[in-house]
Amino acid sequence: MLSRLSELIWADWIWFPEGHGWADLTDHDGKVFPKPQDLWATIPIALCFLVIRQIFERTVAIPLASLLGVSDKQRVRAPPNPVLESYFCSTSKHPRQSSIESLSKQTGCSVRQVQRWFRRRRNQDRPSKLKKFREASWRFTFYLLAFFAGLAVLIDKPWFYDVKLIWENFPKMPLLPSQYWYYMIELGFYISLLVSVASDVKRKDFKEQIIHHVATIALISFSWLVNYIRAGTLIMVVHDAADYLMESAKMFNYAGWRRTCNFIFTMFAAVFIVTRLIILPFWIIHTTFVYPLTLYSPFFGFYFFNGLMCVLQVLHIFWAVLILRMVVKFLPGNDIVEDERSDKEETESDDEDGDCERREKSRNGHVQNGHTVLNNNHNVPRSLKARR
Repeated sequence: MLSRLSELIWADWIWFPEGHGWADLTDHDGKVFPKPQDLWATIPIALCFLVIRQIFERTVAIPLASLLGVSDKQRVRAPPNPVLESYFCSTSKHPRQSSIESLSKQTGCSVRQVQRWFRRRRNQDRPSKLKKFREASWRFTFYLLAFFAGLAVLIDKPWFYDVKLIWENFPKMPLLPSQYWYYMIELGFYISLLVSVASDVKRKDFKEQIIHHVATIALISFSWLVNYIRAGTLIMVVHDAADYLMESAKMFNYAGWRRTCNFIFTMFAAVFIVTRLIILPFWIIHTTFVYPLTLYSPFFGFYFFNGLMCVLQVLHIFWAVLILRMVVKFLPGNDIVEDERSDKEETESDDEDGDCERREKSRNGHVQNGHTVLNNNHNVPRSLKARR
């Protein structure tokens, strides 16, 4: 029963165009082809990356952070309070005003003290700048090396200049040693990212990151299995082209080098848009999705591969929107780039701003449908100014 199911799942007609199959990937005449068991090598490679990362962050990233002036503000810890801690852990980290007033009565603290406690407690859970810098410097180092390694692998290949050649003699294209190592190292790295994502800094696009890592691992693995390696190497180098710029911009952001950060981020935005929104969809995806239909009849593997490509492209559009929002924010005022995906640390003035707004509302009279009633003799509340 299981053998019949396996034969059905791995049937030639599912994964290859008509007239081709797994037999085409059998080694012969000194030519080597990718094999499913090769992918097991990525597991020890991923484990090596996890170990190397810890060594790198301690021996390279931390001294580099000190050299660039990365420093964290001294955070005031929230005093022990079982009632507030229980609410924070089990109910909400951002209590509403009614809940704050109720907690104030239960603890005997003033409303302002409860607000301050929650603000300090939230700040305790936020990752430090040094932790963010360490992560960014690790990814920067890998993406930079991977990008130039990818260029070295592809620079003398004809399909780097004529993308349609990725289908030449498909699937009977022998595997080159440089392609083998490029694939194993890239796949091992993304597996290590997926493993470490639970302990890394949580950002607002956490779910999108998980989807991206899973889709990337599936895409690289599948392209290896069915010998879409030429297309796979092009896709990987296009992705790495922008990533190291983003990570370096983050590093200078955490160090407070405003002009350097803004300059690199502008470069990143330009490279990201060119590579992810122009080259990838209009050259590579067009060659994997449209051009093959002139050579072969559609098959499941064709739809599966391009379906994963479309998932990545949707994520690229999502991130492009965030990138453009950040560019619009810092260009007019030459301010530092703030990562749209990160939570900002709350300061002592946050509570004071909230108190001022509440006092302003009380002076302005009644509230209707959640909005303060305004007239020409009243000042506009700061919250409405921000929305304008």
